[in-house]
Amino acid sequence: MLDTLYISIFSHYKKTLGKKSINIALLYISALEVSIVLVIAAFLMAFASQMNMQVMSSTKFWVLFSIVALFIISKNWMRYNGKKRMILNAKSKRSDTSIYLLWLFPLGCFAIAFILLQVQ
Repeated sequence: MLDTLYISIFSHYKKTLGKKSINIALLYISALEVSIVLVIAAFLMAFASQMNMQVMSSTKFWVLFSIVALFIISKNWMRYNGKKRMILNAKSKRSDTSIYLLWLFPLGCFAIAFILLQVQ
């Protein structure tokens, strides 16, 4: 599913921006994955807080989240660089998903995560 979203963003911006579309698509897929991980982590922290379980401190949470985010960014950089992107682009079926809706996915995930982080 993430591969199709990456190719949708890449093919949309490739028409107008050329080679810069690679960086934009990489930024998008990394932001989407990081936002999904943040939502899951915030939900688990809120759940643990409501169950009166002290799993980890806030500082440890943000350090662990930063490490996971760096891992996701480097994984995507290696995965969508070169040959894999060309294979995905050749195999992909063109979808007519709205570009605005695609950019709302990570923004919505970040909004939900920040709401869940307010739960104490």
